Amino acid sequence: MSDHDNKDLVLNAFKRFAAGDRDRLRTLLREDFVEHSPGNPSGRDAWIEFIGTAPVAGARLDLKRAVAEGDHVVLHYHLIPPGDERGVAVVDIWRLVDGQIAEHWDVVQPVPGPAAIPHGMF
Repeated sequence: MSDHDNKDLVLNAFKRFAAGDRDRLRTLLREDFVEHSPGNPSGRDAWIEFIGTAPVAGARLDLKRAVAEGDHVVLHYHLIPPGDERGVAVVDIWRLVDGQIAEHWDVVQPVPGPAAIPHGMF
């Protein structure tokens, strides 16, 4: 698949997940999906069950940018859980194989107050 195809696939999944459609993940993730984030399970079914109850499931996801290169797609977004207007800045890295997500990494950082980041987080 091309960079553009991979980016479109991940963006479509991101939008559907952000809208509450976790079932889309079942067709998008490989059964042998590998998760690299500490404390998060690997395997498609275990990860979908985990993510369905994680804070991201009930949060507003404000996508800031998406970058695709080869079989990797990177999303940078503002995750805003209910009751936490500052939220967190997230960078997700997805590796695709044959039109499905094979691996995931992420970096998550709490968004501090404006005085701590005069140029903004995003």
